[in-house]
Amino acid sequence: MIEIEKSSLDESAGMCAKERWDSIAKPLGSLGLLEDVIVKLAKIQHTENVRIDKRRVIVMCSDNGVVSEGVTQSESSVTALCADEIADGRSNVNAIADTVCADVLAVDIGVAANTKALDKKIAEGTKNIAEGVAMTREEATRAIMTGIELVRDSEIDGVNIIVTGEMGIGNTTTSAAIASVLLGLSPCDVTGRGAGLDDERLAHKIEVIGRAIEVNAPEPDDALDVLSKLGGLDIAGMAGLFIGGAEYGIPVIIDGAISAVAALIAERLVPGCSEYMLASHVSAEPVGKLLLEALGLKPVITAEMRLGEGTGGLMLLPLLDCALSVYNSAHRFEEIDLERYRPL
Repeated sequence: MIEIEKSSLDESAGMCAKERWDSIAKPLGSLGLLEDVIVKLAKIQHTENVRIDKRRVIVMCSDNGVVSEGVTQSESSVTALCADEIADGRSNVNAIADTVCADVLAVDIGVAANTKALDKKIAEGTKNIAEGVAMTREEATRAIMTGIELVRDSEIDGVNIIVTGEMGIGNTTTSAAIASVLLGLSPCDVTGRGAGLDDERLAHKIEVIGRAIEVNAPEPDDALDVLSKLGGLDIAGMAGLFIGGAEYGIPVIIDGAISAVAALIAERLVPGCSEYMLASHVSAEPVGKLLLEALGLKPVITAEMRLGEGTGGLMLLPLLDCALSVYNSAHRFEEIDLERYRPL
């Protein structure tokens, strides 16, 4: 287990936020999950006056040795290329972040080559999980602690909401392997096509995942064991972001399936940290819905996205901005002399 002191939740602030929603001249609960998210944010931020104006997406970049098994369309060198593009502000995540006024922090937590991303390298990628463990428990722990420290640094910078992102060729394989063990499901039930595998290569990918689980025999009840044997450093770093959110009282947004795997690792290591997580969307990857259900979280967006980098997580922000515009500015029942709606 990772030992932290979780920030407290303010149930009173949550009740005040719910009362504010119910005072707005509209049918009760008519903005659905968006209302629930604002109430959750009030609990985390200890105030009904919710703010998400200082926002940051942290993109964990790392290589995965399992790429040598031919489970991807791209070579490992693409990881460093894309990490540099994110650091230079030219990638997919940067375009969306610019639109929603979010900072982008690219983090090299385990890329095999040198990159322009923030240097937090634990190792030059992980080892091939089809032949042995991905990393040591000590390396996995250091990567988690790196994520926690980045949340601490973000708090110092005044950030009030974080989006998780990742970049690492082969990480749909490592994340599917972890999900298979943690959810107790067959590899074929949790493995998708990643960046676009055909049927033959998808079957090979599933076989490699099954072999990795057999070779490493991870202990399902020990999330750190599963992570160190099957995971990537990007997943470990994101798990640290989720744990750090619970420690420092900052809401952290889950992006897609890989991010959700990291979130489940975090919840297994620090039970209760899911109370500080927000589910942005449900991934098109087959395991996406299953992971969010395991976390007890409902996604706001269903759009069959699977781009990664934190792109889907960022797309939650404008929806929350719209919800907050109603929450803060719309007319109240009392202001227009209209009788309140009552729950039936």
